[in-house]
Amino acid sequence: MTKWEYVTVPLLVHATKQILDNWGADGWELVQVVPGMNPENLVAYLKRPIPAPGSDA
Repeated sequence: MTKWEYVTVPLLVHATKQILDNWGADGWELVQVVPGMNPENLVAYLKRPIPAPGSDA
């Protein structure tokens, strides 16, 4: 069974692609984007699998 770890990341509207590309390069997959505290901010929820003990990942 795959186990996951999750993170929430604040996104700035003018730098969304750059921020998501950086997290994606580290193996994080975007799950959802929701509005932040004001119209200029969004919050991204990301996940990535936790490597199984003894794996090479």
